[in-house]
Amino acid sequence: MVRSLKTTVSCIALALAVPYAAIAADLSTAKSGVVASTTQTQNAIAAKANNKAVQEQQDQTAQRRKQISAEAMAAIAETRNALIALDAGKKDDALAALERATGKLELILARDPNLALAPTNVEAVTVNVMADTDKVKAMRAEAQRLLDDGQVQAARHLLDGLASETVINVSNIPLATYPAAIKQAVKFVDDGKLDAAKQNLQTALNTLVVKSNIIPLPVVAAQQMLVEADKLSAKSNRKPNENQRLNDLLNGARTQLEFAEALGYGTHQDFQGLYAQLDGIKSKTTNGQSGNGFFESIKSSLSDLVKSIQSAADNISAAGQAKNSTNSN
Repeated sequence: MVRSLKTTVSCIALALAVPYAAIAADLSTAKSGVVASTTQTQNAIAAKANNKAVQEQQDQTAQRRKQISAEAMAAIAETRNALIALDAGKKDDALAALERATGKLELILARDPNLALAPTNVEAVTVNVMADTDKVKAMRAEAQRLLDDGQVQAARHLLDGLASETVINVSNIPLATYPAAIKQAVKFVDDGKLDAAKQNLQTALNTLVVKSNIIPLPVVAAQQMLVEADKLSAKSNRKPNENQRLNDLLNGARTQLEFAEALGYGTHQDFQGLYAQLDGIKSKTTNGQSGNGFFESIKSSLSDLVKSIQSAADNISAAGQAKNSTNSN
């Protein structure tokens, strides 16, 4: 079963399903205390990694909130005030609101003449599929069957929410066009063309540029696991429980990446390369072997994967913005 969870950052609750194999610990030969079961260890690892993933997206959202311009927000508010005044036939009130909006925009450009986008609002939305990798694959196969059968809408509803990500959306005033739209609206009002002024202002509000930052939670969770694994791999004379934890971290990272692959966060080729790198790290760290630099390649590959996910999202967003701009005209 799939459930979409859409909430603000302060209320995000994550529950990534992590499949694992239950392996009983041999207590009679355990050294340095009792080694936790694989089940408990992998659950704890996944929970810690997910918490760090949440913290990362919260930090990114907070950073973007700091970038919000009070002047840009005021310009949007005054534009809406002008629309309200025009609906009531109050030309003077509309002109006063547009004058205030223009002043705010001029202040923004005076501070940074090269600024293209002035942020006005930020929100974060999390969509998290409540299923494991096998269930996700089964849903994809069923959706493909529906598409092949021409049942596009049934497939669309099945795939809706099939993601594990946080999307941070930042709305921006396009400073190349928005001030000109305000000035054109003022001219319409002066000429008594109130309907044209309202349409012009509404079009300007509809063409705010929304920039989306995608945080793929399984990939971020895998990155967090590998950070800890990297530290353990460099440690010489690891204890048995540390060797077990290193192994669990590597297995957990692979599980998260398999989940990400099932959700389509990259191509099969992308993930095959990552799995091969994980296998190489395992080979280098078995039997207590240690060393530095084992994780540099996979860290770089994961960073490239996140960038490619963001690039794909940017392309989709740009296409959507272009479509909305065409429709508004």
